Amino acid sequence: QVQLVESGGGWVQPGGSLRLSCAASRSIFSIDFMGWYRQAPGKERELVATITSRGRTNYAGSVKGRFTISRDSAKNTVYLQMNSLKPEDTAVYYCNAYNVLSDYWGQGTQVTVSS
Repeated sequence: QVQLVESGGGWVQPGGSLRLSCAASRSIFSIDFMGWYRQAPGKERELVATITSRGRTNYAGSVKGRFTISRDSAKNTVYLQMNSLKPEDTAVYYCNAYNVLSDYWGQGTQVTVSS
């Protein structure tokens, strides 16, 4: 069992930056995939970025070049650095931890991009 707690969301103007954090209740060293997903009002949840236990990253096309995912196994934390934010990035952002036999989600943190 893993509890995931997101933080770092909030309101930011277009072009601004935010860094989201996802703190896990136990070691993430052996978790195959850690990721960030988001869900905007009226839309389905979508992949933002993932990072493997070996540090391999994957990004949605809409955020590539603007967002960076990283993990600090010593702190059991995954980060999402978001730069050049756009209004269409507004959503609830969820942290995910995935192994073959388990799939855990955090409660989400709201990100609002508007002027």
